[in-house]
Amino acid sequence: MADSKEFLSRDRYRTIGVAAITVIILVLTINRLGSGPCDSAAGGESAFRALCGTDVCGGNEAVEAVFLQRIVEDGQLLFPLENGIQPMYKPPLFHWTAYAIDRLAGITRITAFNLRLPSALYAAAGAALAILFAWNSFGPGAGLVTGLVLAGSYQYIANGRIGRVDMTLTFFETLALLSFLWWRAAEIARIEDIDHSPMRDAALRYVFGAALGLAVLAKGPIGAMLPALAIGIFLIFAGGIAEILEFVPGPAMLAIGLGASWYAACYFGGRYGFLHRQLGSENFGRFFGALGAMSPWYYVQPLLLNSAPLSLIAPVAVAAAMHYRPAHDDNEDGAARARRDAVRILAIFWIVTVVFFSIAAYKRRTYLLPLWPAEAILIGWWSALLARWYWGRIFRAALVLICAGLIVFNLAYIPRLEARNCNGFSYRPAAAVINRVVGKNEPLYVYGFHEELAPLVFYLDRNVVVLRGRLGDAPPGYIIVPGAIWLERQGRAPGLTTVLRAPYGRDGLVLLSHGRFYADGGAATPDPIPVTIPKSYTVP
Repeated sequence: MADSKEFLSRDRYRTIGVAAITVIILVLTINRLGSGPCDSAAGGESAFRALCGTDVCGGNEAVEAVFLQRIVEDGQLLFPLENGIQPMYKPPLFHWTAYAIDRLAGITRITAFNLRLPSALYAAAGAALAILFAWNSFGPGAGLVTGLVLAGSYQYIANGRIGRVDMTLTFFETLALLSFLWWRAAEIARIEDIDHSPMRDAALRYVFGAALGLAVLAKGPIGAMLPALAIGIFLIFAGGIAEILEFVPGPAMLAIGLGASWYAACYFGGRYGFLHRQLGSENFGRFFGALGAMSPWYYVQPLLLNSAPLSLIAPVAVAAAMHYRPAHDDNEDGAARARRDAVRILAIFWIVTVVFFSIAAYKRRTYLLPLWPAEAILIGWWSALLARWYWGRIFRAALVLICAGLIVFNLAYIPRLEARNCNGFSYRPAAAVINRVVGKNEPLYVYGFHEELAPLVFYLDRNVVVLRGRLGDAPPGYIIVPGAIWLERQGRAPGLTTVLRAPYGRDGLVLLSHGRFYADGGAATPDPIPVTIPKSYTVP
């Protein structure tokens, strides 16, 4: 009876610990997550008004927002197009997650908040997985440090606030690794006739297979390749190749079926442009330099400094895991062996990921994001290992204090940095004014833009046609032109009428009309006189 009460007490403390840090990460990622003065969209979004922060200003995030608009608002679940032309850059698991959340919440329009919400939820869920694994495997101290490290990581929290696919990939790569490690610990226990559940073992194998397949749907084949490669390298050197057979055929077929499902739909649906972009330019093209090339040493600085000082500790913990041999290794029991193998597999995953992306021609800092849950677990494990000694306990206490300070820093600094980077560069007010003038079914064009159009297209929430050649040859309709371009070319574009000047950047955007119907304003605007909107204008 005493043992049962002690077990329940441990279980309760673990639940409280995991939940508490998960809530902290949710607060860090959801705090001021939405756009400026939140648009009053359908579905009760005004309930999140206190959480409003930064508009969608970055081109990469806005591209995903445009695809999500087509999925949620137009029902293009499988093959959404940017601006009616461009196929999506990444597989749609992130977008499907957002769609599912919006359907459950009754939301029918995409705004900055519900664009970014899936990343925040995936960040919290990935952290909960990592904390739970570290707690169960290495003790409460390791679990708590793991969670605090993730909450204190600038890169992890900042990317949990961006509406892109990277956090979705991070979650499913983490789930794949940890489900395999849980399965392997259970398999070692089975061999040693310790607590064993065949149903749990089977479930973990299928979770592993599903996670690999969903990682492919998150960002392409790389999502399954890196976790599988790390596990394969470990098993080869550990003499455990036979363990691979445990995943054939069921879990392996599940991974292949899930991972290939959307690509198969593209092929059989004749959407070859999606396949060309996904497998051509976005996967093999990036690896071999079709989009550019960076130095092999590109990752040295972001790897060590993306979340300093925690990112400086991570390589040391990886090295410690690779060289770790428990005391009295000859008498090592199954649980100790499972712990040793777990940290080694996580360390190999860290090394494989860094080496792979260092070899790849095209590089981006976010490619290293999936390392953070593994890094956090290794730091948690290493701090627990060092805590056997007095100086190690001092190190762990200092690490906890550092993480606490970084958490406060992330809470205050990241939203302010986002707002500063977007200040004066949001298309939201301009798009709102333009949409008041231009009817939804009236032709709308853009001309002279030298920057990513996706943020403008997102806030216009409609397709626009990019004009090239001479501005004076524009077809009848409305044309959006950067203010500087119009000042330069207005004398060479007869027949165009200035309708309004909308706020954006230094020179604003100019809305022109071409053709009698549009020059008269049509039904969209009762006043055809050109209107100038001051830059301080905000949408009511």
